[in-house]
Amino acid sequence: MPGRPALREPQLPTLADTDDDLEHEALFRRLRFAGRDLSGQEADVVEFDQCRFERTSLAATVLDQPRFTDCVADQGDWANSRFNKPTMLRVRLADVRLTGAQWAAGTLREVTFADCRANLVAFRFTSFAHVRFVDCNLSGADFTNADLRRAEFVGCDLTGAQLSNANCAGTRFAACDLAGLGGVTSLAGSTISAPDLAALSHTFAAALGITIEASSH
Repeated sequence: MPGRPALREPQLPTLADTDDDLEHEALFRRLRFAGRDLSGQEADVVEFDQCRFERTSLAATVLDQPRFTDCVADQGDWANSRFNKPTMLRVRLADVRLTGAQWAAGTLREVTFADCRANLVAFRFTSFAHVRFVDCNLSGADFTNADLRRAEFVGCDLTGAQLSNANCAGTRFAACDLAGLGGVTSLAGSTISAPDLAALSHTFAAALGITIEASSH
């Protein structure tokens, strides 16, 4: 019997050229944002449902209580964006620049960040459920007071990241650079691969007031 034809991803209509403004309480459903500049705008309670962002800029955009559901973002610039209480459900961001973004008090569920440049990003007071960071630059990232119990970091650069008062019971770290991690006591209950833990020895020692003395032999 002949095999079944491969399933194709549904084609989404492209946002009209005149629709570059984000208005309060706007709803964007099943739309494709391709090469659009939405940077520097401000809007409240904007909802994106089943949308695809391709090379689209949300840099320095300020959104209050935005909601992204079943969305995909690829190769965009979202640096220095400020999302207050964002909700993301079943979202994937790939090769998106998030440098300096501030996403505070958010709820992220079933979200994947892949190959994203997210250095200095702030996820303070954000809740992560089934969230994966894969091959991301998260150096200097701020996870203060975040709920990371169901988050996973694989192949990420977390040098100098801040975990103060974060809940990491159940968090998994694999093949990550954890040098200079802040708030290391918040790692209680997490799972860390052996090579990663070895690199953390000096950070743990400093947090516990232990002086490491070089061998005289």
